[in-house]
Amino acid sequence: MGANLVIVESPAKAKTINKILGKDFIVKASMGHVRDLPIKTLGVDVEHGFAPEYTNVKGRMNVIGDLKKYAQQADAIYLAPDPDREGEAIAWHLWELLKDKRGERIFHRVQYNEITPRAVREAFAHPGIINQSRVDAQQARRILDRLVGYKVSPLLWKWVKRGLSAGRVQSVALRLVCEREAEIRAFVPENFWLVGARVQKRIDPLTPFIIRLVRINDEKVSLHSESEVQTVLQDLESRMLTVQDVSVRSVHKRPPPPFITSSLQQAASTYCSFAPGRTMSIAQHLYEGIDLGDGPVGLITYMRTDSFALADDAVRSCRDYIKQTFGDPFLPEQSPVYRRKGLTQGAHEAIRPTDVTRTPESLKDHLPKPEWRVYELVWKRFVACQMESAVIDQRTVRIGAEPVPEGGRTYRFQATASTLQFAGYLKVAGTEIKPMKPESGGDAVEDAVPDLPPLTVGECLNRLEWLKESKQTQPPSRYSEASLIKALENNGVGRPSTFAQTLSTLVDREYVIKEKQSLAPTDLGIEVNRILVQHLGELFDVGFTAAMEAELDRIESGEVIWSDMLGVFYKRFSDWLGAIKVPTADTQATLGLIKALENVKAWRPESKRGKRTYSDGGFVLSIKEQMDAGKSVSPRQLQALARLVDRYRAQIPESDSCLQKAGMESVIEQRSTVPDESVTARFQLLQGLELREGTKKFVDSLQQQHEQGRSLSRAQLAALDRVLNDHAPRIPGFEAARESLGLAAQVTTEADPQTGELVTLAGTIQEWKPAVKRGKRVFDDRLFVQSLTDQFRTRGRLSERQVAALRKLLKRYKVEVPDSAATPQSIPVPVDPSGSESGETAP
Repeated sequence: MGANLVIVESPAKAKTINKILGKDFIVKASMGHVRDLPIKTLGVDVEHGFAPEYTNVKGRMNVIGDLKKYAQQADAIYLAPDPDREGEAIAWHLWELLKDKRGERIFHRVQYNEITPRAVREAFAHPGIINQSRVDAQQARRILDRLVGYKVSPLLWKWVKRGLSAGRVQSVALRLVCEREAEIRAFVPENFWLVGARVQKRIDPLTPFIIRLVRINDEKVSLHSESEVQTVLQDLESRMLTVQDVSVRSVHKRPPPPFITSSLQQAASTYCSFAPGRTMSIAQHLYEGIDLGDGPVGLITYMRTDSFALADDAVRSCRDYIKQTFGDPFLPEQSPVYRRKGLTQGAHEAIRPTDVTRTPESLKDHLPKPEWRVYELVWKRFVACQMESAVIDQRTVRIGAEPVPEGGRTYRFQATASTLQFAGYLKVAGTEIKPMKPESGGDAVEDAVPDLPPLTVGECLNRLEWLKESKQTQPPSRYSEASLIKALENNGVGRPSTFAQTLSTLVDREYVIKEKQSLAPTDLGIEVNRILVQHLGELFDVGFTAAMEAELDRIESGEVIWSDMLGVFYKRFSDWLGAIKVPTADTQATLGLIKALENVKAWRPESKRGKRTYSDGGFVLSIKEQMDAGKSVSPRQLQALARLVDRYRAQIPESDSCLQKAGMESVIEQRSTVPDESVTARFQLLQGLELREGTKKFVDSLQQQHEQGRSLSRAQLAALDRVLNDHAPRIPGFEAARESLGLAAQVTTEADPQTGELVTLAGTIQEWKPAVKRGKRVFDDRLFVQSLTDQFRTRGRLSERQVAALRKLLKRYKVEVPDSAATPQSIPVPVDPSGSESGETAP
């Protein structure tokens, strides 16, 4: 009799499940999806019900062969991928691959929300079947994304450049970022003034406190010039400040709900500075299992969820823990219930610890710091959500300026202090008490103070000094990763499993860049968004995208047939595409550039990059043939012709005049003043040199641009020269080549001796830790130190952030560098908010 075969997605998950199930089960990993739409073709039969053409995923053939071998011998096959749409689709694809006509093998769909012995054994004792509606929802989403990407991306290739992509959710997220940037750029600040006073009682306690002017003649204060402020202060000078009213209200602040995917990503971004992708990777690790000394065990429940639901036994355990640890006052009579608007994946739970008694403190020595910080967030939020509300007393004093002369203006000042009366859930959450929002109809002013003395109505106050402060209205802030996820969630765009990938795609495509914690659109991102909104604004509308997500939810619930939904979408989509007016280049300008290029007698040799061959003469010939066939030329092709005229200007009489007539003055303005031969020599100097990943990617892109006949701009050439200067000590014969290349010597400053000590210590390290890969980035301590050493030799100093990273690295290598304890402490070291560990110091 054969064993039972269990198939999960990852090796880590397989290891944990195998430990729980024992020797009667063989647990294998599919390594994610085993089938998908083809890479190079549409893979969707639009004419026949949008039937997908699935192919085996490249690189999974060995995995598929291995699974088929074990499946042939198994008595039963348990499909146990994650309990969501993607997991259901993986299970269905596995079933399609492994089923046979004899029907001898029995397939079971197994789902569990946490990888603990109790949950896993319960799931295997009561297996189910594949949820076809959920599979259909995933197929519909995948086909939607393929149709949009496959049909729209080529338009960007024509209008901007090859290699760009558009996405159903990705482009909406880009639109939000670009629209926020447009608001910021269009914002015109306005000046306004705040007026207040520092006052004190006439009897003990005499501690001064601050009051703010909030009303003039019962209208909110609106002062926009210093002269208005002076008029107000002169009017107040002869008046007495008298307490008119003292009010106290108790505010019951409810605990926040347990984490769902989006709120966990937001919290980890805010408190740990973790990117959403990193947060999900850490959460996946905590879910699949951590070895605490007796084999791996899952520490949190499934982390891709939009449901606030919690298992009854988990709630009971949490309430028992709260009662035993904090006492009855912190335990509400009834467990709080949290609900979300709209459809949620109801079978899922929120994210919580699998065992509430496994406190963060008890795991501190078992988890790497990043994993521990995420676990701490999850644990604290879960425990807090089952505790009593915090009670905050908000005490507000209103103060008038008397006497009021006949016909004079009335003034009202105010101050508010908040005091924590009962900590409730804050006992665990540890959140600071922030100024409370005023009651309905109150004044939303900057009147919060740390504390107020006891005050009575009619009491007069001593004015110590008038206060005035000039301010400006501020533009809306850029989106952070956390706030963009919140905006996508609030607008119903995307789903929990897509947010991290959406944001990483925007960065990888270089549509947005991260500046500290903010997301700013690049020029490329702004141009891509402009084109997409101009031509397909309805498709990439927030409301339309949210409506499509709602339709996918209806497919999953069985209310809508997936092919019908796609049919309705595709009709509108085709109408939108058909209405696009493809921009064309000016015919006379094109003909003028082609005529100028007829003067070229010696074309550069063809160059090959990857599988593509580039030929200047061949490109010009193809444009001629295109025009002879009556086809229009795109602006991108016209730009390419202009760059060729500039490249071969030595063979073309009056080339600049020709470019100007064609409206291509920008090509002349961007022209590098350095001969092409000199640019080629620069790349040859860098050949074979070990560069950091980002620097290498940048240099390679410039080299590709150069080899394709596109001149480097002055800014690009200056950046390339900086790379050369930064790596000068490692380039043989660089000083001899400097003069011939026309490179300016790098301006250096006097070397910082303290930083020099750090660099010297790092140079003594012999045994380097292995490089670490996270996502697409590789962190290599040896290359990082080498880069900083070269930079220090060239510039004589490093930034504070680099110094901090170097000192952290030296602490990790204290065995290699015994003197690292003597590292100069006077060098400022900023706190690293990310809690990064080994292998993450390299920028």
